[in-house]
Amino acid sequence: MGPLVARFSRAGQRLRRADQAHPWVLDTAVVVLVFLMFCLPDLLHTGGGDGDGPRRFRLAFTRLPVAGMLALQAGLVLPLLWRRRGPAVAFGAVTAVFVVQWSLGAALRADIALFIALYSLALHGRLRQLLWACGVMAAALVLVAVRASAAVSVGDALFFLLSTATAALALGLVVRIRQAQLAGLRERAARLEIERDQRSRLAAAAERVRVAREMHDIVGHNLSVIITLADAGAYASAVAAERGRETLNLIGDTGRQALGELRRVLGVLREASDGPQNAPELSPQPGLTDIDELCEGVRAAGLEVVYRTAGDVDALDSGVQLTVYRIVQEALTNTLKHAGSDARVNLAVVVKDIRLTITVRDTRAAGACRRPDPANEEGHGLVGMRERAALYGGSLSAGPADGGWTVEAVLDLTPQGSAQ
Repeated sequence: MGPLVARFSRAGQRLRRADQAHPWVLDTAVVVLVFLMFCLPDLLHTGGGDGDGPRRFRLAFTRLPVAGMLALQAGLVLPLLWRRRGPAVAFGAVTAVFVVQWSLGAALRADIALFIALYSLALHGRLRQLLWACGVMAAALVLVAVRASAAVSVGDALFFLLSTATAALALGLVVRIRQAQLAGLRERAARLEIERDQRSRLAAAAERVRVAREMHDIVGHNLSVIITLADAGAYASAVAAERGRETLNLIGDTGRQALGELRRVLGVLREASDGPQNAPELSPQPGLTDIDELCEGVRAAGLEVVYRTAGDVDALDSGVQLTVYRIVQEALTNTLKHAGSDARVNLAVVVKDIRLTITVRDTRAAGACRRPDPANEEGHGLVGMRERAALYGGSLSAGPADGGWTVEAVLDLTPQGSAQ
């Protein structure tokens, strides 16, 4: 049953595509079919005889000449060529010829065209046009019942004719509703496909932003430390060779650490097709325990850092710890770039109830001059820190304070889904 249904479905799709490309073909085929089935028999029996039906029917209706019969048949059938493009016009034309025919007292098999026109109007026309069409149809059928009263009772004739008209009208409306449902389903499927593509693009964009933020944090911080160490090493090598070698070792260690973090970040971008045997060795994301090592790195570059924590920081989940680490990393990097390596930094991470506060405050050394930030420009670092804080419903502020610079971030530790 399944293959048969699928075969019919494919055949129906091909027919619909062919009809859309050549709509006149189907309309012409309908006209030809109606002529062969309903017009040709009347033309073949114009000579009379027993084949024309019972005697009372032959006496009740007017016998038309061939020319007149052809004219009426053409008036009934040819308007069906426009039954889809102008269903109201086609129905009106067929009805007019139908009334003229029955006014002459002639009965033709081609009258089936009136019911086809009504079906087409219900399927393709405007629904408000059906009101007057049904009224006109009922009046025309009453005329037929009265004219045929010599052969059959008016009640029987009306019952048969109105039942046929109701069936044609109902069939047109059912097909119309079904087509509307299918069109709605196709539109919904297309909309869902568009939404799926949009979600994919948004997810890809969000992933690019996340990777770019990670790359900025890793590369920016480590390069700042390396540059500061290189400047210090150039000065130290001229004064004490041992101090210069120590600085070079620190540069190498910092570079290797940066390379390892870059490999970890870029490793997650590899496709699954690479296979587990080619997967990079991934290390855990940094957390609060890694801030001590981070501070040691910037201390090696000459920056004095005082780090303290308060509250139950060990209970923080890994996502919050990564956010804290990256904010601290970026703040220390900015201090190293703008305040110089002789500045003093007070770093505090405090957990109180459902709030976590990160404070990074630097103070200039005596006689030092803070490097100015680009005028009216907010770098990627501050933007990245604000985005990370916003992930946990927090905020971030940064600005001058007490002759230095202060960065303060507040995170909301309320569990997701607990707030109503």
